[in-house]
Amino acid sequence: MRQPCVLLKYGELALKGRNRGRFEQQLLDNVRRSVAGLGPGVRVRRRRGVIVLSAPGRPGLHAELVARAREVIGVSVVQPALRVDRTPEAAAAAAVELARGARPDRSVPRFAVRARRRQKDFPLTSGELAALIGAEIGTELGWPVDLSTPDVEVAVEVDRREIFVAVERHHGRGGLPVGCSGRALALLSGGYDSPVAAHRAMRRGLACDFVHFTGAPLTGPSSAYKAYALVRRLARYQGEGRLWLIPLGHAQRELALVGAGSLHVVAQRRLMVRAADRLARRHGAQALVTGDSLGQVSSQTLSNLATVEDVATLPLLRPLLAWDKEEIMAEARRLGTAEISRLPDEDCCTLLAPRRVATRTTPGSLARLEQRLDVEATVENLLTKARLLHVAPEEEDVQDDAAGLADDIPARGDDADAPSAVAAS
Repeated sequence: MRQPCVLLKYGELALKGRNRGRFEQQLLDNVRRSVAGLGPGVRVRRRRGVIVLSAPGRPGLHAELVARAREVIGVSVVQPALRVDRTPEAAAAAAVELARGARPDRSVPRFAVRARRRQKDFPLTSGELAALIGAEIGTELGWPVDLSTPDVEVAVEVDRREIFVAVERHHGRGGLPVGCSGRALALLSGGYDSPVAAHRAMRRGLACDFVHFTGAPLTGPSSAYKAYALVRRLARYQGEGRLWLIPLGHAQRELALVGAGSLHVVAQRRLMVRAADRLARRHGAQALVTGDSLGQVSSQTLSNLATVEDVATLPLLRPLLAWDKEEIMAEARRLGTAEISRLPDEDCCTLLAPRRVATRTTPGSLARLEQRLDVEATVENLLTKARLLHVAPEEEDVQDDAAGLADDIPARGDDADAPSAVAAS
C-alpha cells in the first residue's frame, strides 16, 4: 500500500471536552461538503484527532484536495502525506522518497524526523522509529541531522492500520467549524469591513446568511452585483449562502422629507437593523453581524452604535469593533474580498447623506424623528421588496443564477414597488 492523502488536523477544536464529538461531526460534514463537487472516488475518513482525505486512482486531484482543505474553517493544519503499510521499512522508504523531493534551499540540507504513535501496540517506540528513519535518510541522501532548525522536517504518524509520512505542512483557517455555533444574518455592504466581519463570525462557528440594502430605485444595480460577488467568495468557507437584496431608496427619501438632517445616517441604519432583525427571525437566524469598527467613521461613535443597537431584538455582533482600518484591509486582501470591495458602486449609505453626521445621538432623539415616519409600515414595505438569491461558492457553476440576477434588481428609475419574485416571508 502506498497512497497519497491529505491530513487535516484540529486546533481549537481539540480543546473541547464532552461536546467535542458534536464539533468533530460538524467539521466532518463541512469537509465532505467542500469536496463534494470533485466527483466520485474522494474519500473522507476520520481517525483519532485527524481527518484523512484521499482520491484513490485520481492523483491529479491531490493538489485540489489540499487547496480545498485549506479553506475549511476549523482545520488548523493541512499536511499532504503518503499513506503506507504499518511497517518500519515502508515508513522509511516513504520518508526517503518525500525528503528527496522536498527541494530545500541548501545544497546539503539538514533534516529532522518527528515520529509519534497514536496506537501504542507498534513494535518500536516513537524515538526508535525516528532513529531508524533518520539513519535511512542519512545513508541514502547524505544529509546531516539538525533537530533544532531543520531545513526538512519529516513527520511520521503511526495509526491503527497504516502509517502516514509527510514533509509539508500548511496553515489552515483555524477557528470552529461553521455551523456549530448557530446561524447569523450578516449585514453586507459593498465595502471592506462587513465581508471580513462575516468571515470572523464564521470562524467562531456561525453559519451566515446575508442581507444587502441597495439604493434602488435611486441608484443602479452595481452595489447588488458586488454583494453577490462577495457572498460567492465567502461561500467558499461555508457552502451555499442566502442573500437578500432590499431596495432602500424610497425609505431614504422619506427620511429626508421628514427632516432627518444630521440624524439621517443613524436613522437609516436603525431602519436597516430593524428590517434585518425581523428578516433574521423569520428565517431562523439567532444573531445579526455588522462590520462596525468603533470610531472609524462618524456614524460609528459609541453613542451612535448604542442608538442603532437599541432597535435590535437579537444579539448584534460586531467582530471588528476594536480593529483599525489597516488590519481590516490586510484581512480583506488575505480573504480575497478586497479586490471585489474596491470596485466602484453606488453605496446606499451615502445616498442623501447630510454634510454633517450627528456623532452623539440617543434612542430618544431618533424616536422623536421616527414618530414623523410610520416605521412599522416602512419596515414591512422593505421586507415585501426583498429578493432572495441562493449563491453558490466561486468554484461552482453559477452562471444561470448570475444571469438571472439582473432580472431581480431594479435599475435606477425602475418601479421598486413591483412584487418580488421571491419575497421574504
